[in-house]
Amino acid sequence: MIQGIGASAGVAIGKAFVLPNWEWDLPEQKIDVGDLAREFDRLYEGIRTSKVEIRQMKDELREVVGTDESYIFDAHLAILDDPVFMNEIQGIIQRQYKAAEVAVKEAIDHFVTMFDLLDDEYMKERALDIKDVGNRLLKHLLGAPEITLPIDTQPFILVAKELSPSQLAHLNPNHVLGIATLAGSTTSHSAIMARALGIPLVVGLESKLEEPIATGDFMIIDGETGIVHLDPPGEIVASYTELQRRQQEERQRLKTIVEVQSVTLDGKEMELAANISSMKELDVALQSGTHGVGLFRTEFLYMDRSRLPQEEEQFDVYKSVAEKLDGRPLIIRTLDIGGDKQLDYFELPEEENPFLGYRAIRICLDKTDLFKTQLRAILRASHYGTVKIMYPLISSVEEVRAANKLLAEAKAELQAEGKPFKSDIEVGIMIELPAAVVIADMLAAEVDFFSIGTNDLVQFTLAVDRMNDQISHLYEPYHPAVIRMLKLTVDAAKRRGIHVGVCGELAGDVRALPIWLALDVDELSMSANAILQVKERLLRLQRRDSLALFDNILECPTSGQIHAMLAGFQPGNAVSGD
Repeated sequence: MIQGIGASAGVAIGKAFVLPNWEWDLPEQKIDVGDLAREFDRLYEGIRTSKVEIRQMKDELREVVGTDESYIFDAHLAILDDPVFMNEIQGIIQRQYKAAEVAVKEAIDHFVTMFDLLDDEYMKERALDIKDVGNRLLKHLLGAPEITLPIDTQPFILVAKELSPSQLAHLNPNHVLGIATLAGSTTSHSAIMARALGIPLVVGLESKLEEPIATGDFMIIDGETGIVHLDPPGEIVASYTELQRRQQEERQRLKTIVEVQSVTLDGKEMELAANISSMKELDVALQSGTHGVGLFRTEFLYMDRSRLPQEEEQFDVYKSVAEKLDGRPLIIRTLDIGGDKQLDYFELPEEENPFLGYRAIRICLDKTDLFKTQLRAILRASHYGTVKIMYPLISSVEEVRAANKLLAEAKAELQAEGKPFKSDIEVGIMIELPAAVVIADMLAAEVDFFSIGTNDLVQFTLAVDRMNDQISHLYEPYHPAVIRMLKLTVDAAKRRGIHVGVCGELAGDVRALPIWLALDVDELSMSANAILQVKERLLRLQRRDSLALFDNILECPTSGQIHAMLAGFQPGNAVSGD
């Protein structure tokens, strides 16, 4: 058994196909001064051809994984237009009299080495983008053929050192059972695309393999746990085959409750909505009977591209989602960048602790033109559905009022231009900071709804970065302090009579459902794949049992006791605090 990192859930069982490295070792090729013009012509023709290919891949991919993921290739086009990258290549040709392909290879190696030395996972992933684009350009300069996958229809598990978005774009999901890479991370472009395509993916195997994987090796990968088995014994194969069968049966069984109303045995209704970042995720959510979209992460419209999305571009996306929801609610979270979400073309200041720094609503209230462009697009889309606006990372009443002032300005502009929008559009905020919890009663007087972002709320309440391996074990959503934070927030919303939902990972955790029922939360918004599992659990519960359980949970001094109490909870049975 080999322990990698699970990056896209699912189990794959089959034979490996090892993708050769798409790289070349080039000898030094000096040129004469008179050949400079020819080398520059070759370089520019290679760039033009590469751009055509990338645009074709983007168009093809958009039909498969949705608009948001296809924007990854805008970042690749931006590299070919990047003056720093291009000046490096041109300088090597002109000053060192080297052939175009040698100059491109040296420039790739220079930037990849530089980025790899940085202690920044985001920049390491961008190094892969440069390598991908540079190797595509090299392919055209050398006249080398594209590396192809097996042409037969026998499905396989793809194994590669790294897998670039360009390579992944050419995969037929029907032929690829799963993917295993030696390098990579859960935040890479390839991981994002694998999840969108529904392909199991395990990354980070390089230091774990005693011997390299070869084409034809029989293997099993588990994209949930990150476990890989090479040439496993029969009992392991049988175990995972049975797991696959049970997972398929479970998916089929859950489909029978898609149209069933989300209500407990004693009549408590709960709206089960989806968190989405693409149209593909929306399709999955609709197939799962979603009540609507409780969180549309708009930052994905801004990422992996060369410029800010314009108003018309955003409007088209928001309108498409609203129309597809056909009257169901759509909560659009305004731009939430900063922290671990950076934009290549939008330079953010270097900060000692970016998670506590210049991000989300703080950027929007500072860059008002950027913010108002998004607000105008959302307002215009509100004419086509039940659209709502949600501000992230709110810590004060002043921030809400400042954001609403800009919203009012956007409304006035659209009114003057004669563009239709919903004038009484609902406005809400994410509760994800302890400061917001403490003044939740004051914030509730300013907005139409709350949505609790449990991921950040847990991190900020406990001062724990869950991505930090040394302290990630301290990230505890069921900490007594977190439970009390949740109660304070929901109680404040209920006293004011506003809608309150949850959109963090805890919303999709079936163990937490009795807590949400006891608190009388109105909506849970989660990954589309979790909706039916949560609904099934909801249909078997009664709110009155959850109330008795929650009273005991509030008295628990440790998270371990809370875990035990939730694990022992059975519908129809009271649970003691012992």
